[in-house]
Amino acid sequence: MTEALSELSSYLREMRGDLILDASISYDELNVTATPEAILPLLTFLRDDARCGFISMIDICGVDWPQREKRFDVVYHLLSPKQNLRIRVKVAVEDGESVPSATSVFMGAEWFEREAWDMYGIPFSGHADLRRILTDYGFEGHPLRKDFPTTGYVEVRYDDAAKRVVYEPVELKQEFRNFDFTSPWEGTDYVLPGDEKAAN
Repeated sequence: MTEALSELSSYLREMRGDLILDASISYDELNVTATPEAILPLLTFLRDDARCGFISMIDICGVDWPQREKRFDVVYHLLSPKQNLRIRVKVAVEDGESVPSATSVFMGAEWFEREAWDMYGIPFSGHADLRRILTDYGFEGHPLRKDFPTTGYVEVRYDDAAKRVVYEPVELKQEFRNFDFTSPWEGTDYVLPGDEKAAN
């Protein structure tokens, strides 16, 4: 497997090295890094080239790296049934920077790109119908960003009196708990309930 991926990596560098920033093998997959400007020509080459044959798009997803200058990775997973190989193509983008839509190369990219927009706020230029797909129409924010609060901003419930769905600010029903993860078998700085009898 690794030998076939090494050959593929060398072939891609030789044929379309101008579109690739980096290529490495990890977890039995070839990882290729590209720029937003190069992503459509690279995907087209991977699909159409007889030696590659990556005709099946498995997934497009986002990854959030808030500490990086280019905060997001857009990750494309492709499969070549002919080669029985997978390839992962990554594009790093800044917050608000758009990526060309891959729908002109893979029609199946449409909903994956909508999901990446909905969850991360990554815009795809040239997408015919870029709107939310997993969250509600009035939803604020992008829930898979690492700075999104775990409780969210609003909660949704059905109000029997109003006979409709209502949106309300999040109200926590209990305070956050602080847990002491020290094992009682290793000893604590305080006396556990019931242990006061053992001191006598």
